[in-house]
Amino acid sequence: MSDTRTDELRANLAAVRERIDAAARAARREENQVRLLPVTKFHPAEDLAHLLELGVTDVAENREQEARGKAAVVPGIRIHMIGQIQSKKANSVARWAAGVQSLDSVALAHGLDRGMALALERGDRTSEVLPCHLQLSADGDPERGGVIEKDLDELADVVEAAEHLHLAGLMVVPPLDSRPADIFARARELCEHLEERFGRRMELSAGMSGDLEHAVAAGSDIVRVGTGVLGSRPVA
Repeated sequence: MSDTRTDELRANLAAVRERIDAAARAARREENQVRLLPVTKFHPAEDLAHLLELGVTDVAENREQEARGKAAVVPGIRIHMIGQIQSKKANSVARWAAGVQSLDSVALAHGLDRGMALALERGDRTSEVLPCHLQLSADGDPERGGVIEKDLDELADVVEAAEHLHLAGLMVVPPLDSRPADIFARARELCEHLEERFGRRMELSAGMSGDLEHAVAAGSDIVRVGTGVLGSRPVA
């Protein structure tokens, strides 16, 4: 690919980071407190290589097979899983993921922990702990994934007790018919609840291209932006 794509990505990154910084200033938060996690799903591995050249070390993917392929082609970049994970894919995810932000069940937690042990035994990875954000269900719809509030503590306890998992915080995606600001505010409250239970800071991963200002105002630590950074998805 030509340098034109690199220039395009550089400009997009700068524009999104300015939006984040402006939102932080409006919320009276310090700039550079909120991390940008570009979502690279459906875009070619070459784009991940360009992002790495531009200093981006972490990106997010939604589909296991696609992410696995890109991890093999661009080994220098850290890929986080943000899409739903089938239990049978847990071993594979554990081999390549730098983090998982869509952990939503006890069964998946056990699967990822076993997958991590197997990956370490086989020498597929060197880091012994997988950072995990619990995906919070904002509407209780199992098709969308996520753990409902009443089951949050149980899942958090399982992850906390797992040998190879680290409970890093929460991730949330507002339903289409919801008020994002309300969803983000409640997720931040639940992060604070977990902080009290476990005695350490918990990250909130919330906000995408269309609602990142609301997320930053609510205290999000990570915003996941796809189109704003990568542009429109390539036509299949």
